Amino acid sequence: MTTTSARRPARERLLDAAEELFYERGIAATGVDAVLTRAGVAPATLYAHFAGKDHLVAAYLQRRLERWRAAWDEALQRCGDDATARALSVFDVLDEFPAPRGAARGCAFLAAAVEVTDPAHPAHQWLVADAQLLTERVHDLAAGTGAADPGALAAELLLLYDGALAGRARRAATAAADWPSIATTRALAAAALARHGVPAESVD
Repeated sequence: MTTTSARRPARERLLDAAEELFYERGIAATGVDAVLTRAGVAPATLYAHFAGKDHLVAAYLQRRLERWRAAWDEALQRCGDDATARALSVFDVLDEFPAPRGAARGCAFLAAAVEVTDPAHPAHQWLVADAQLLTERVHDLAAGTGAADPGALAAELLLLYDGALAGRARRAATAAADWPSIATTRALAAAALARHGVPAESVD
């Protein structure tokens, strides 16, 4: 642990370590001791902030969702009133948002969803919140384009988004550079908007 990281609050160091390890190794395969070692804190410090490992998982996903939402909000602000750019913003923020180290597991939320299947798990609510944010916002943005069938457009955009995440994971896992990039997926999404009669983005 560096001197700079040691100055960060213990709770943030625990969340940083949890995010790295849960994503790299998987939630079930990562013990609390590994998180404590990477964060450089004592067990008592962890339990002063979290009720246990399950609540640490929940807090890690909550923080990542809040960062994702804030980054998407910022991307939407940059789009102004351009409805087409707003509909494509999810691909812009995906390209800009820092992927977990390695990114071989793809989306951190999808990776967690494979392991957190019990609705009673404290982290489950953040998996649901992530899905709701994505689907509801994409549907709202699709409707804002004036497309004749915004539901069909939103479905295409969501499928392309999931494909972009899968492509990122495949590139990280196999070094398959020819797998479509997020920029390529964004271009496919722009073509989908055009098919639905949505005007091209305005250029300043």
